[in-house]
Amino acid sequence: MKGFLEFIRQQGVVGLAVGFILGGSVSKVISAFVEDIINPILGIVLGLASGFEKASLVVGPVEIKYGHFLSVLIDFIVIAFVIYFFIKGLGLDKLDRKKKKIV
Repeated sequence: MKGFLEFIRQQGVVGLAVGFILGGSVSKVISAFVEDIINPILGIVLGLASGFEKASLVVGPVEIKYGHFLSVLIDFIVIAFVIYFFIKGLGLDKLDRKKKKIV
């Protein structure tokens, strides 16, 4: 048991778990922001009365639904942007540097 606890402390498993939980929460907030605010604004700008996510292109018998894909892509970009500046702003990018080995 002592070896297991030491592994958890050295490898940052608790920090990883906290980061995973917070990341899921941030993802939900950003997804709601994109879905409820950004997509309707894009729908107005692009003239899509039925909504941005329902935007599609009909080519013969095939309907290409590009609106949902673009919505998910925007969601990803905003989440990546927020996480990047959160990590840079708090200086967390410097915490994971490799430990120097003492010879």
